[in-house]
Amino acid sequence: MVFGKCIGAVTVVAGLIAVSPAHAAGCHKERDFNSWLKGVGNEAAAAGISQNAIQAGLGAARFDQSIVDKDRSQGVFAQTFLQFSDRMVEKYRVNQAPGQIRKHGKTFQRIEQQFGVPAEIIVAFWGLETDFGAVIGDGPTLTALATLAYDCRRPELFREQLIAALKIIDRGDLTPAQMRGPWAGEMGQLQFLPSHYYDYGVDFDGNGRVDLLKSSADALASAAKFLSALGWRRGEPWLQEVKVPKDFPWEMADLRFRFPRSEWVAAGVTGVGKKLPNDGLEAALVLPMGRNGPAFLAYPNFYILLEWNSSLVYATSAAYFATRIDGAPRVSRGGTINSLSAKEVARLQTILAKRGYDVGKVDGIIGEKTRAAVKEVQLKLGMPADSYPTKELLAKL
Repeated sequence: MVFGKCIGAVTVVAGLIAVSPAHAAGCHKERDFNSWLKGVGNEAAAAGISQNAIQAGLGAARFDQSIVDKDRSQGVFAQTFLQFSDRMVEKYRVNQAPGQIRKHGKTFQRIEQQFGVPAEIIVAFWGLETDFGAVIGDGPTLTALATLAYDCRRPELFREQLIAALKIIDRGDLTPAQMRGPWAGEMGQLQFLPSHYYDYGVDFDGNGRVDLLKSSADALASAAKFLSALGWRRGEPWLQEVKVPKDFPWEMADLRFRFPRSEWVAAGVTGVGKKLPNDGLEAALVLPMGRNGPAFLAYPNFYILLEWNSSLVYATSAAYFATRIDGAPRVSRGGTINSLSAKEVARLQTILAKRGYDVGKVDGIIGEKTRAAVKEVQLKLGMPADSYPTKELLAKL
């Protein structure tokens, strides 16, 4: 039965696909986009997706080099935490968020009862991703997914997403024409990748289909279902700003090191805005910009937010935004921080890589591996090991 579907898919897709450049700019495992797309049709058929969905979905897909160009030029996560959070957690978003919670109050009550995720967290992501559903993107999603799947940078990820988009069509949630969003292939008010849309989408308004673009109830509940599935802990905090003593052993500021709050209190860490409870709830100390920048205790729920987006800058900004909605004050600015530019970070990464450290990609972004390498070097050089690269460190190297 599977083989029969595969043969049918080749026939259907062959008649659908518009002529595209046989050798488009960029790097591809296969020379011809049309031939490659036929293979996607075969895989979709083998996964049990109907011929109608394959025909409709892949018939709408094109290769768009401008999408590849945008994918190569991303730099937003090379910003520092304060640069990113100042821009994204703007006053107007903080002011609008409580109104959104009131407007959708009954929906949020049902969501928290069913999934255990508070409104503040969902609204924070809602605001950061699409300005509370106002800006969801209007590009052709199927073209975005097909282009990124055909490209060589992340083909496995986006091939999976293209197949998931066909499943969404097959399930009857969206038509290809309704699949509109930003250039990277996400969809809806919470910017779900198609696989998350298909796996975690909730028909919360009860109209018989999952519509994360037009239905706020569906979108908000789906975000909660996703976070719940990742392990969100009902009734627990996620992030709290703190002050840290100047003589603190900075190498202990690491997401890998979790201690009861009572131990952080004993070490002289104090809460900002409200008292730090002296109890057994585990937390890690996060210094997104080193010892001279803002400091936070990150609770187990914070790690769930990192599953949503693995960028420390983004996840910390989202968590901080949620605390602001919950009544926390604006984050402390800290002292003088000699942060590196993206080019300087890339230079530092190159130097460390040549010395045998695993920094991940040399991309100008201070990711987890770069932070770990920086801490090792700081310890060897006798510097405060806060895992944050500065101009002083670069000069020493």
